[in-house]
Amino acid sequence: MDLLFLLLMLGLVQRNSGRPRSKCPPILKQQDRGKPWNYYGPGDYIITVFETATNPSLELLQFNGARYISSPTRNSNLAGMQPYIFVIQAVNKNSQLLHNLTLGYSIHDNYLSTLATSDALLDTLSTGEVNVPNYSCGRKDNILALLDGAKRDISIQMSTLVGIYKVPQITCSFVSEVLSDKRQFPYFYRMAPKDGIQYPAIIQLLLHFRWILIGLFASDTEKGENFMKMFTPMLVRNGICVVISQRFSMTAPTAPLRDGMSKWRRVNVFVFFTDFSTMMDGIRHVHFALEGLPQPIEGKIWIITLFGGLPVKSHRLYEYVHSIWNFYIQERGYDDTFQPFIFVEPQFQNQSFHCSFSKHILSVKVRRRCTQKEPLESEGKRNSDKYRIDYRAFSVIKTLAHALNAAYSSRSKRKKKKWLVALRLQPWQLHPFLKKNEFCNFSEMKMYVDQNGDLIADLHIMSLFVFPEENYIEEQTGSFERQRLIISQDTLSLLKWLNKSLPQSICVENCHPGFVKWAREGEPVCCYDCIPCPEGTISTQEDTQKCTKCPDDQYPTEDRVQCIPKRITFLSYEEHLGIILVSFALLMFLTTGFVLIIFLKYLQTPIVKANNRELSFILLVSLFLCFLSSFLFIGQPRKATCLLRQTVFSIVFSVAVSSVLAKTITVVLAFLATKPGNRVRTWLGKSLANSIIFSGSAGQIFICALWLGISPPFPDSDLHSQPGEIILQCNEGSVTMFYVVLGYMCFLAAICFTVAFVARNLPGAFNEAKLITFSMLVFCSVWVSFLPSYLSTKGKSMVVVQIFSILASSAGLLGCIFFPKCYIIILRPDLNTKEHLMIKVGN
Repeated sequence: MDLLFLLLMLGLVQRNSGRPRSKCPPILKQQDRGKPWNYYGPGDYIITVFETATNPSLELLQFNGARYISSPTRNSNLAGMQPYIFVIQAVNKNSQLLHNLTLGYSIHDNYLSTLATSDALLDTLSTGEVNVPNYSCGRKDNILALLDGAKRDISIQMSTLVGIYKVPQITCSFVSEVLSDKRQFPYFYRMAPKDGIQYPAIIQLLLHFRWILIGLFASDTEKGENFMKMFTPMLVRNGICVVISQRFSMTAPTAPLRDGMSKWRRVNVFVFFTDFSTMMDGIRHVHFALEGLPQPIEGKIWIITLFGGLPVKSHRLYEYVHSIWNFYIQERGYDDTFQPFIFVEPQFQNQSFHCSFSKHILSVKVRRRCTQKEPLESEGKRNSDKYRIDYRAFSVIKTLAHALNAAYSSRSKRKKKKWLVALRLQPWQLHPFLKKNEFCNFSEMKMYVDQNGDLIADLHIMSLFVFPEENYIEEQTGSFERQRLIISQDTLSLLKWLNKSLPQSICVENCHPGFVKWAREGEPVCCYDCIPCPEGTISTQEDTQKCTKCPDDQYPTEDRVQCIPKRITFLSYEEHLGIILVSFALLMFLTTGFVLIIFLKYLQTPIVKANNRELSFILLVSLFLCFLSSFLFIGQPRKATCLLRQTVFSIVFSVAVSSVLAKTITVVLAFLATKPGNRVRTWLGKSLANSIIFSGSAGQIFICALWLGISPPFPDSDLHSQPGEIILQCNEGSVTMFYVVLGYMCFLAAICFTVAFVARNLPGAFNEAKLITFSMLVFCSVWVSFLPSYLSTKGKSMVVVQIFSILASSAGLLGCIFFPKCYIIILRPDLNTKEHLMIKVGN
């Protein structure tokens, strides 16, 4: 809109009688003296500089009943122009930088105004005395580049205008990210770090001191809105909660902010996006909000995005301020090719410049022009003022000088004729040499190019610590180098000595290792409860979001802060339970051997001969092996023991149960054979008993062979049954075949029990049917209770259950069938006679 207004002003110029004249000649008023102005120095190539020499005052004044306002005052800051003049003079005197060329300057103030900037730009692009672009008249300056020290919005306007002429625009200030778009602004060069380089430093600073509950403030401008949109997601991604977020202005009410601070009194850190002109407005806004809160109020920390010194270092509005943190760009050091200090006379303007108000008949504005009339003195008298070189300006102009030399060297290589070399260099021919971005090499600031091609700078973190009665100290708290935060321990020690500890800004205390954060419903993620890690998991750091699961071969300690290796365990011979089972198995093994010896010694007695003594010996031998088979279940599982233990146990037990079944059937057939005319007598004999034993055992052998052929058992480890233990065990391979084997054995036992139960009351001497019935009742009870016990246990307890079932059922068969006979043989030999047998049969 401002540019359109200027073009309309230019349209007021009319041509009459072949000579243009002004329609509305301007009237120069006294208050306009001193602005606009322009400093000019001749040279082969002119560097145009637009600097903000107008500084707004930050004094807080009462005005029309308002509490405080910022009253900007305009002030032609001549000192803001001096760096460029001295630097260009220092570069011209350095023969190593420029060869037979000189740089001139044309310096303007932008007055923080787009209108004044546009007017100065038109004056620059107009080679004559009149602001008419492309109209060549009078002075012909060779513009090399435009140095932009203006504010961000003005820079966009300048780039739009000078881009038409392909003049390089170079900035050494923070500007809008919009200007980084090379498609829209191809002739704009950033020689200052990109905007927002302090944001990662702020985030790392918050995380370092665990300030995760913060307030976010920004001026009520477009830049403040952009800051909120860009910085808030960065905070959220790093786990920092913004519970107070507000954009302020001088007219905004403090009631909403007071309500937020009343709810979140634990917020002691505020991140503040502002500039010099609005900083005190923001602190004033928060100060009045805090005044309305009940006491006490803890000192608040302000982290501001400003670069450089604070505008006001001591003020009564700092009553609730603990400290103010800001940033400085680090410097490498000073260049040795020129003096770091230049001494000039206080009245150098009157001595070295010829300033006048010239008014051309076609001019639309009178401009105060100051033209350099003699070289500036670099050494002054004893009473001269000391002025320090601006190294930022020196780095930019030094970069331009190198680019100019590179452009001339490139042309001289391509051109053979000397008169072609002398042709003037056009501004657009400098672009290929500026795109190399060698500013980092010449800059006195510690800058480098990141992976995205943007300029990044190392930063100093400064803190202004406020004490009572408006006293303060300013210390360097740390630095941010190569995207890494470094905190000064000396400053922290000083604060501790001064009893000025840093406040906390958290919702709850941190969760200790071994605990995990549990979010509270309806509250920010920074407000949470701490609960122990679930079983099998640990946490080794504070405020863990998720517990870590231990590896399968490890388990957590009791406090859940470390994973330790699990103990390897199995049913061994050394542990108490193993010793008890081994002892019982050996006892029953010896008992079976003792019974076998008794039966062998009294082989010819009637009680041994009764009910087929061969079957008794087969049963005793099978029970003998049953007790021994339990040893296959004790000790570390190996491939051989895993293959044998279930098959040996099932086959031996099938032989034992088949022997008992053969005994039972023999009793029944013997009773039936006593009846006259019964042909059952022909079935009696060893062949029937052997057939029963063979057929019963063969079925189990077939099932076991099928099992070993399809899915045999193998050694395995159980990592999860018992916490802290790795149980070595035998995997049954096919669980179905295991239960088929058990089912077949129970099937034989059920048939034997049924037959024995039917024949329990048959008459006869030494009838074993009753004994077999009771023994099968014990056997079936043991194995029926085995199944639920086996399924309800894990690890080596399953092995214990099976060993106990083997020993108990075997002991039941041995005790119920053979102990009564041993009692008669040893203690009642009078009953073990043929006469007693005949009497009992007769009865």
